[in-house]
Amino acid sequence: MATKAPEKKAPEKKTGFPKPGEILGEQWDKFREAQLWKSIFRPGSIFRKGHQDSPKSRAYVVMNNVLYHLHPVKVKRHGIKLSYTLCLGGLSFFLFIFLTITGIFLMFFYRPSTEVVYADMTALHTQVAFGQLVRNLHRWGAHLMTVTVFLHMARVFYTGAYKPPREFNWIVGVILLLVTVLLAFSGYLLPWDQLAIWAVTVGTQFALESPVVGREAYFVFVGGGQIGATTLIRWYTLHVLFLPFIIVLFMAVHFWRVRKDGGISGPL
Repeated sequence: MATKAPEKKAPEKKTGFPKPGEILGEQWDKFREAQLWKSIFRPGSIFRKGHQDSPKSRAYVVMNNVLYHLHPVKVKRHGIKLSYTLCLGGLSFFLFIFLTITGIFLMFFYRPSTEVVYADMTALHTQVAFGQLVRNLHRWGAHLMTVTVFLHMARVFYTGAYKPPREFNWIVGVILLLVTVLLAFSGYLLPWDQLAIWAVTVGTQFALESPVVGREAYFVFVGGGQIGATTLIRWYTLHVLFLPFIIVLFMAVHFWRVRKDGGISGPL
């Protein structure tokens, strides 16, 4: 017995005005198809309509995005577990950004001159809104960054992630640890109080006792026969310009090698 085919219902026509969300969505799609967007962002997003999601397309997206390019296309499952990485590398990078922001704030109220620097520090505590809070955040953030970088390297050593082909990145990590310690120590002199001056006096004596280059190293760090105005200028320059430039350079190499060497997991 023949049966009637089900009748196809005609598509319902939209009535009334479109919702605000639909208008914004259409405008956003048009903006992403404009030449201005394409000139800034390379094509290949997996979030476009009709784009097939596959390992090849995901790799293409990573290769065409600066932020995604810092991360490997594939990582081992255990390599992204919090219990394995403890997020120590990410915490170290976050603390560096945090210290940069708080440091820029402090630079607005700091003059590297032995005649006024102590008065500036006093004014920062008593006259600047949230000045003492930001200074304490900067100081404790520096201590915490030193700890997290050290623990990050201890984790890498414990899990064997320093073995080939990652031995070069291990050396880069050692350099980053040394620069982090130098950043923390170079900021110690900047308040120009008795604690800072005597701490730097002891530290520069270590440089003086270094073999072969002891006197040259002492002159570089002190700028003369004794700690004074030249010393403050040199340590200020090291702290806000030279050492941050070095650590950003090596962090870029470090992140790039993490991607090229196969992520953050253990030995291959």
